[in-house]
Amino acid sequence: MENSAERWEKVRNDIAALRKEIAVAIVGQDKIVEQMLVALLCRGHCLVVGVPGLAKTLLVRTLGRLLGLSFRRIQFTPDLMPTDILGSEILQSGDTAGGRKFEFVPGPVFANLILADEINRTPPKTQAALLEAMQEKQVTVAGTTRTLEEPFIVYATQNPIEHEGTYPLPEAQLDRFFFSLLVDYPSLEEEKKIINQKLFDSTSPVKPVLTRKDVLELQDVVGNVPIADHVVEYVAKLVHATRPTSTLADEFIKKYVAWGAGPRASQNLTLAAKAIALLRGNATASVEEVREAALPVLRHRVIPNYNATGEGISVEKIIEHLRSKF
Repeated sequence: MENSAERWEKVRNDIAALRKEIAVAIVGQDKIVEQMLVALLCRGHCLVVGVPGLAKTLLVRTLGRLLGLSFRRIQFTPDLMPTDILGSEILQSGDTAGGRKFEFVPGPVFANLILADEINRTPPKTQAALLEAMQEKQVTVAGTTRTLEEPFIVYATQNPIEHEGTYPLPEAQLDRFFFSLLVDYPSLEEEKKIINQKLFDSTSPVKPVLTRKDVLELQDVVGNVPIADHVVEYVAKLVHATRPTSTLADEFIKKYVAWGAGPRASQNLTLAAKAIALLRGNATASVEEVREAALPVLRHRVIPNYNATGEGISVEKIIEHLRSKF
């Protein structure tokens, strides 16, 4: 861009076009769509919790098409191996007679958007293979390290109503996810629209409105969104107050929280506020954007204790208590 004014004008036009096309393809779930876009702009991965049939796969696939990004879905099962995700070397016939050589066959992780369906159904060894790729943005197979193409975002789903035969992610690994999103049932009016909509009409697919290059530019813009010192202070106080040992923690937190959020939560909360401001056309990130991002950022980082479990105090109630306090 020749100047910042032209750049911001292009950003606004890109986001407006994106929102318009998403509304055509997806009925309802406006907040979830916005949060998924925020995570994408922040280069962050999402843990998506919801019962089957709530269009989680459709959401991610539609985002990929609209943004001109490659999409792969991985169905996690108890017998899934790390090589099924990362890829492996296969012995192939060589050019010369009798000659053979190993060739790397990339796995489904080599895409821009990954839907890791039911990530808690596979053993920890396979979970760790994907989580390492998420953290390092690279994979190592047979001693060779291969970089994953940017953007690289993982949307991992969990089914909250099935616990038999699952391997829950440890808290330390949950912290690697930028957002934890809860996909709820649609409203009555939205469900009637879903019934009448031709979800599988192949004659009218969604049209790409951005390119991979546009997405990378938007990701770069997020970091440049200004944020005032008092907003940064608000972020720090909010996160500190989640820790029972902090001087900012009140009796409610000390009674119901086992572990609070770490510094990564503060970083992600700040970045998410910037992305929300960008999506809404605001000049700077404000306290209001921080408050909106607090729930998906902190939901999987604040760990309730046995008192909370026994008295029916959910993590959402704990975070709402914090938002009402500050």
